[in-house]
Amino acid sequence: MRASVLQRIWDHMPPRAIGTATISFGLVSVPVSLFSASESSATISFNMLHKSCGNRLKQQYICSKEGGIVEKDDIAKGYEFAKGQYVTFTPEEIKALDEKATNSIDIAEFVPLDSVDRMYLDKVYYLGPDKGGDRAYRLLGEALKVTGRAAVGQYSARGKQHLVLVRPLDGVLVMEQLHYPAELKPVAEVPHPDTPVKDAELALARQLIEQSSTDEFRPENYRDTVRERVLEAIQRKVEGQEITADAAPPETKIIDLMDALKASLAKKGAQTSEMKPAKRAASKEDEVEATPRKRKTGSR
Repeated sequence: MRASVLQRIWDHMPPRAIGTATISFGLVSVPVSLFSASESSATISFNMLHKSCGNRLKQQYICSKEGGIVEKDDIAKGYEFAKGQYVTFTPEEIKALDEKATNSIDIAEFVPLDSVDRMYLDKVYYLGPDKGGDRAYRLLGEALKVTGRAAVGQYSARGKQHLVLVRPLDGVLVMEQLHYPAELKPVAEVPHPDTPVKDAELALARQLIEQSSTDEFRPENYRDTVRERVLEAIQRKVEGQEITADAAPPETKIIDLMDALKASLAKKGAQTSEMKPAKRAASKEDEVEATPRKRKTGSR
């Protein structure tokens, strides 16, 4: 039973297009289909239940002033422009404010791919060629690849206008939905220390980084162990088992920064040594075999 239930949870459905659009740059149009680049099923959610009977609960809205339940027909949407003061909008007014979906990804400029800071990234979609768009799709992908650039533009969908970046990836076009600058908080708002860095500490930190450095990012080396643990716990519950919390590991605190760096380097060095095959000590027999034997010569 365990394998079958977990298999159903882990199985991925075949990719299905969630919409269509047209990439427009200059007078060139590329019809594309949009695919989600991530699985929403990866997030495990729990439902709210009634303890006594186990049935799901329904959400209701309570008036903060009168205390009674408010029915759907009596609910309006409003914007708080001052503390406790709202302007209300009818559904028709909100609909009129929504951005009209044009299904067009309007490219405004092409920029070096590495010039777009990753902090702007919000969501990622795959773009596949739609009917009649194979040649233009392939051309745009190859042009972006050889120039090392990405296309920046805007895309309107579901009542909103999104800032997007289109880039090539393994023969496929990827559309990254970006944050607008106004949506990001200035990094200057984050407090940061002006404590000077000691040369000795910096040298040890660099050494630690070098020991753990690789030439490329391999995401397949990482797994969501928390999700796996939750799935296993759900399966044990399905089978009628009880779940017990693991004892918390004792906290270890290293106050001195130099001690922490040295301990980290020692631990990393030990792990590296364990991964290497141990060298066998040379025996006397090995030494004899390693010593070249003199060839005996005799008279004929």
